[in-house]
Amino acid sequence: MKLGIMQPYFFPYLGYWQLINAVDEFVVYDNIQYTKKGWINRNRFLQNGSACVFTVPLVKDHIQKHVNERIISDEYKKANLIARLHNAYCKAPYFKENIDFLVEVINYDSSNLFEYIYNSIFRICEYFNIDTKIIISSSLDIDHCLKSQDKVIDICNKLNANTYINSIGGIDLYSVQDFKQHSINLQFIKMKPIQYTQFGNDFVSNLSIIDVMMFNSPEEINRMLDAYELI
Repeated sequence: MKLGIMQPYFFPYLGYWQLINAVDEFVVYDNIQYTKKGWINRNRFLQNGSACVFTVPLVKDHIQKHVNERIISDEYKKANLIARLHNAYCKAPYFKENIDFLVEVINYDSSNLFEYIYNSIFRICEYFNIDTKIIISSSLDIDHCLKSQDKVIDICNKLNANTYINSIGGIDLYSVQDFKQHSINLQFIKMKPIQYTQFGNDFVSNLSIIDVMMFNSPEEINRMLDAYELI
């Protein structure tokens, strides 16, 4: 069984969905510390040919609180984000096909950060016909005090995974030999070079999956989901 594990991200880039699509089961962390400078509650879309950041603002709280303990601020105006997407992508070729779905996801009624992001992950998997089983980390009977590689190996053992696939960005964080000692094959997923037309401007890479959806047909997106190599 092939397993992937990642933090929750709001409308993450294409590589995130490639990983989910590449595995049989995908664990999303909810009981990990929220990182303020990370990308859990923010991302980028295309505006006037450049990358523009959008954020889900949070209620100020203790820095060590987990993602599933963080609350979305009343300052988060969903209508404003939707309006920004309309302004940015109303002339994109697949705007009409996707905007209603994206509005529905953005308007999901939850003030809990993890619940809000988890819903978006689950819904987009359905939208892309990705049938990977998604598991919330806190539901697993493991030692949740473990960190990094030790925690990953514990999750793999709990779920009887014989292959663990991680994002290429973590290639220096994990030891192939350590995983082998637990009869787990460690692999890293690397997205192949992908470009598509963005209003005829210079291509801006690694934007939110929203950008991919606005400029590509479902058939093209399916091909992109498989455009990776395992190392």
